[in-house]
Amino acid sequence: MPDRWATFDCYGTLIDWNGGIRAELARVFGEGGADRLLARYHELEPEIEREDPSHSYRVVLAEALRRLAAEECKELSDPDALARSLPGWRPFPEVPSALEALRARGWRLAILSNTDPDLLAASIEQIGMPVDLRIVASEIGSYKPAHAHWERFFAESGAEREHHAHVAASHFHDIVPASELGLRSVWINRLDETETEPRPTRELHDLGQLPEVLDELVPG
Repeated sequence: MPDRWATFDCYGTLIDWNGGIRAELARVFGEGGADRLLARYHELEPEIEREDPSHSYRVVLAEALRRLAAEECKELSDPDALARSLPGWRPFPEVPSALEALRARGWRLAILSNTDPDLLAASIEQIGMPVDLRIVASEIGSYKPAHAHWERFFAESGAEREHHAHVAASHFHDIVPASELGLRSVWINRLDETETEPRPTRELHDLGQLPEVLDELVPG
């Protein structure tokens, strides 16, 4: 029987990305504008990634913070603040047990992330569950929603598409390209977003029921 593979986005899916970024924005700029700046950050980050996909994620984080400071007419003394805070961002509460359950059911796990190797390693340590394969943007010179993460994953893992599913919280970064590639996908819609096209194969609010859903999608 071929291995069953579940690939994951990390930030927003496994790690509380919004919580981590918002806390640092509040520290740097003040609590009052943190929600507005978080929304603006989410507009800036993909723009910066598209401008030069060869940039490391540290560079992306720093440039986004610089642009926010310029828009706020604020002097920025520490552009590396977001990158330095990232290793402390915490996983969502249900994540470790869900991944452990998948391991127990025989699933192999991979993370496809728009980040750097050392930052992802710190987040995996926070989660407390090892993974079999990591594909990160700074090593392949490409940021999702481009397809290179999945292309590299299939090349390195030897996984069969019939025995694979992708799990992610970002419709833009992950569900859209997974659909373009004809892959099964599970959208972890933590924010109750209303994007409708393309539809994922399944939609969940968190990872609590993910082991059962993946077993239905790819029976062992």
